[in-house]
Amino acid sequence: MPDLRHVRELLLGAGYTVAGVRETLGPVAGGALARDEIVPALRATAGGSPVEVLTRLFWLQVPVPEDAVAAGELVAAGLAEASGGQVRPLLRVEPLEAVDGDGHAGYAVSDLKVRPGDGRVPADDHVVGTGGASGNLARLVVHRPVDNVLDLGTGCGVQAVHVAGRSPGARITATDVNPRALELAGMSFALSGVEGAELLRGSLLEPVEGRRFDLIVSNPPFVVAPPGDRRFTYRESGMAGDDFCRRLVGSASRYLNDGGYCQLLANWLHVDGVPWEERVGAWVDGCDAWIVQRDVQDPAEYAELWLRDSCEAGTPEYRARYEAWLDEFERRDVTGIGFGWITLRRGETPAVRIEELRHAVEQPVGAYAHEVLDGLAKAEEFSTACGRPLAAAPGLVQEQIGPPGAEDPERIVLRQADRLRRAAGVGTVEAALAGVCDGTLPLDPLLDAIAQLTGMDPGEVRAHAAAVLPELIADGFFV
Repeated sequence: MPDLRHVRELLLGAGYTVAGVRETLGPVAGGALARDEIVPALRATAGGSPVEVLTRLFWLQVPVPEDAVAAGELVAAGLAEASGGQVRPLLRVEPLEAVDGDGHAGYAVSDLKVRPGDGRVPADDHVVGTGGASGNLARLVVHRPVDNVLDLGTGCGVQAVHVAGRSPGARITATDVNPRALELAGMSFALSGVEGAELLRGSLLEPVEGRRFDLIVSNPPFVVAPPGDRRFTYRESGMAGDDFCRRLVGSASRYLNDGGYCQLLANWLHVDGVPWEERVGAWVDGCDAWIVQRDVQDPAEYAELWLRDSCEAGTPEYRARYEAWLDEFERRDVTGIGFGWITLRRGETPAVRIEELRHAVEQPVGAYAHEVLDGLAKAEEFSTACGRPLAAAPGLVQEQIGPPGAEDPERIVLRQADRLRRAAGVGTVEAALAGVCDGTLPLDPLLDAIAQLTGMDPGEVRAHAAAVLPELIADGFFV
């Protein structure tokens, strides 16, 4: 691999970072580029400054004058080619922003982006760059220092770059079935200053058999495709249905250190007559699990999404591939395909939470994901007789709903102002506890006081609290 240190200095010196590109493009051109429309961005980068030239070359993927850039270094690095007085990109180089938006994380090197209207589809071994899915996963990964990391199905290496930025000195292992992905991931690491990463070829966890990690992170080939379809290695595993994600989730605990995390994005099938929560929950073995469904598509929507992803709309194969997808879903009695995230943590007494969250949540989730799992464990252990003080979570808002002027509300809602922004309908007891629990007083005298104020029987108050508090603790309303 060529020495990319000088290229890294060139990119940084030119201000070719997310912040630099964002400032150069402005909101209109940046918004259009997010929709794969490059004309406004071409207009915004016509001035010839170093950051404009690099943005045109490596992000917009258009030729630039040879004398406007350090052509020799970029050609020697295998990132570009020069001819006829122009430099053309051979690879896409995207700057990465730290997941908390505070600073520069590195660079991702990938194959040139295939855009609608280009008249071509990706190659079988195409390596994709950053996107919505990789960004979502990067924001999900826990913000805790780790010594030993596995990026499974690394692709262009974006997840490993992010983790290395948060855990300097961590031992990075990156795997992929695609040799080209490993080659480009190595270039991403070099441009990002990630040293000593181990690159291994193989599927699932086979390349690291017998080893354990503090963190396994994976944006895997989760796309549910027709049987044996492995046309694009970056998204399709060739396994039946959602088996790839099932096998990864079921095996993860054997490859994690105690307290270690495995976090991934996944698709799962909604099969007629079988609750999706039961199907996916059955995958988990030996770990705490937090499984969140963020979206569901019907079979036709799903097929269209991935045919658009590979720019196959309008090609002669489009209809046949669309039919093959629908045939497979019909054969399996699939009513929908869920998309979401899975967080696992190896522990002694696993607790599992499976839920649907369609609304916007506070980002990055990784800043508090560990506390969500802690809450599940606390809920499993909780009883009103355990003697442990409770505290209402910071940032709770109470809403009282009812006709104007009514003496008592028809409904009381506790709402989280941040993090997962959940809402829960509660009764008088829970609302009163949320108002007085600060983590300093035992629960028993508080329940007695609530019984006295409301005129309720103390036994009924305790029974009600015992029934509802574990769920509210698991949901993060009490800590």
